Amino acid sequence: MPNVERFEEGGIFFRDRADAAERLAQALSRWRGAHPLIAAIPRGAVPMGRLIADRLGGDLDVVLTRKLPAPGQPEFAVGAVDESGWSYVADYARAAGADETYLRSCIDEQLATIRRRRAAYTPDRAPLDPAGRIVIVVDDGLATGATMIAALHALRARGPARLVCAVPVASPEAATLVRRDADEFVALATPSSFHAVGQFYARFPQVDDSEVVACLRAAPAPAA
Repeated sequence: MPNVERFEEGGIFFRDRADAAERLAQALSRWRGAHPLIAAIPRGAVPMGRLIADRLGGDLDVVLTRKLPAPGQPEFAVGAVDESGWSYVADYARAAGADETYLRSCIDEQLATIRRRRAAYTPDRAPLDPAGRIVIVVDDGLATGATMIAALHALRARGPARLVCAVPVASPEAATLVRRDADEFVALATPSSFHAVGQFYARFPQVDDSEVVACLRAAPAPAA
């Protein structure tokens, strides 16, 4: 595992997402020249994906998933849903108050958000085809791993040659869970004291839809 510099006391590993993306690109450098597809999970990972795609000479696209938040705890995922409607539900979901009625409603709500995002992000084209390609799925960090599991499932169903999960930081629990669904798992850090992804960044601003659209539009046209 690459060494990660601590910039401050308290476990901050990265200056910002750009710094994390540069480090990830270095860790993924063996795929340079393989024309990988970088599939970024919106919204925070999309600027990272753009940088990684540029460094590796790959294509950038988004993989649309949404976490299913626990009742009354919007930041705590009890599962996730992908664009096809397939859902992953964690084994602790019911204990967190997410019964079947709640989950059905939550899935419908998140699918509506996914449809809106697809219309906004790539209105003029279909998602890039991952079949037969090296696909690197990028997020800015894994807390529960739920959205990454849904993203990997969505892409696995479309026949990639190799499916790589790449993140700057992951909780040990998420790392154990997610690596089972990827052919290769790359995490620059898996700290034992993990409360939220943002705690490991000196700067961790929100990424809005306009920035996502700008990253996708600025990416070079995919090779034919």
